[in-house]
Amino acid sequence: MRAKAPRRGRGRFPASVYERGGEPDPRFSLANERTFLAWIRTSLALLAAGVALEGLALPLQPQLRLAASLLLVLLGLLAPAQAWAGWARDERAMRLGEPLRSPALAAPLTAGTALAGVLVLLGLLLR
Repeated sequence: MRAKAPRRGRGRFPASVYERGGEPDPRFSLANERTFLAWIRTSLALLAAGVALEGLALPLQPQLRLAASLLLVLLGLLAPAQAWAGWARDERAMRLGEPLRSPALAAPLTAGTALAGVLVLLGLLLR
C-alpha cells in the first residue's frame, strides 16, 4: 500500500502563501528566506543605532540627536514589516510563476536613513 502524498500547503504557515500555486525550486525559496533574514538584520542594526545614539549621549545638539534616534528606531520597527510582507509576496509570486516586485518600503527606509544621517551631521555642526 502506498503512502498518501501530503496535501499542498497543509500545516504550513501562512496558508495564504503555501496553499497557492506549486512548489518553486527550493533554492529560490531559500534565497527568499535569506532576504527576509537580511531585512531582520537591518532592523536590528537600525534599532541598535537609534538606542546607541541616544543612550551614549554623544556630543550632538540634543534635539537633533533625539530626532535622529527616534527616526532610526521607527525605521527599525518598519523593517520587519517589509521583511514579512516582502517574503510572503515573493514566495507567493514564485509559486504562481509571476514576476517579483521591488520592496515596497525600500524607498522610505532609504530616505529615512539618509535623513537620520543628515540630522546627526547637523547635530555635530550645531553643538
